[in-house]
Amino acid sequence: MNSKTDEVPGQTRITIHGVAAAAGVSKSTVSRILDERLPRSDSETARRVRKVAEELGYVRDVSAASLRRGNTMTIGVIVPRLTDTVMAMLYEALAKACSRSGRFAIVATTDDKPKADRLAAESLLKRGVDGLILSTAREDDDFPDELAKRGIPYVLALRTDGHSLSSVGDDRLGGYLAARHLLDLGHRKIGVIAGPSYASSSRGRVEGFRHALEEAGLNADPSSIIPSTFGIESGAVAVETLMHLNPRPTAIFAVNDNTAIGALSGLTKLGLSVPQDISIVGYNDIPIVSHLPTPLTTLRVPFEQIASNALDLLAGDNSPADERIRISAPTLIPRKSTAPIR
Repeated sequence: MNSKTDEVPGQTRITIHGVAAAAGVSKSTVSRILDERLPRSDSETARRVRKVAEELGYVRDVSAASLRRGNTMTIGVIVPRLTDTVMAMLYEALAKACSRSGRFAIVATTDDKPKADRLAAESLLKRGVDGLILSTAREDDDFPDELAKRGIPYVLALRTDGHSLSSVGDDRLGGYLAARHLLDLGHRKIGVIAGPSYASSSRGRVEGFRHALEEAGLNADPSSIIPSTFGIESGAVAVETLMHLNPRPTAIFAVNDNTAIGALSGLTKLGLSVPQDISIVGYNDIPIVSHLPTPLTTLRVPFEQIASNALDLLAGDNSPADERIRISAPTLIPRKSTAPIR
């Protein structure tokens, strides 16, 4: 069988022209038969074309087809870092959601630095992505507004600026549920490892926590709300500060599982047992926390739903005002790190 590869010297990629010549049919016939979006034909010609394509090793050029349609079917995802399990879980959920709709997600990391966000976005846009999904929104940065002024399609995920298209968890509800769980166990002196104030997710969880305490007739002691990063080491540092308060907390709410893990480590170094001496609640339900020596009570974030909503928002440009921010509810997962107060 004598096939063609567009007869460019040194080129080995089999093109649609080569398949058409080898099968003895037109290029348009081959294109129609091999287009996976169309109903599969089982005619003799279709079977012959598919057999020839397989024997020649033909691979459909998705990028060329996408350019003909005016898009590349790729989505750019910007996250602070993939070493953060939460961000890795978000990206995996987005990649799966993209795959279901014939799209492809590519990721860039920025270490949560605004200047790096801009560089990452430009790099992804130069590669022809159809839009951006950012999990790096900060209260002190107007980068999303800059993208809007340039007419670049984008959606915020996990964090929001309050007005851009966003797909987030219900952070206020999650903070409320965490506090309510600890209050129901009898705890009244509760410390908070609060995360960074520039992230809407951190602020929302602390606001929800405060609301639950106010409902119970309590006021959150400002000295017991400790700012942190989202990192493990930051959790260990914050818990040491909390344990030096007088009186010290009988329970802790960490707004992120990583900081909760750091807190567990710090408590062990201080000779304290969880939950015998102190209870702790985390947030996100990353896979490792159910396998810790003391499985962590936490709030489960529905990453799959958040990812699906983000892609829906990116695909539509005329969302009503009340649907610009889609909120997905978390679920409290009680485990062994919380217990009634002694």
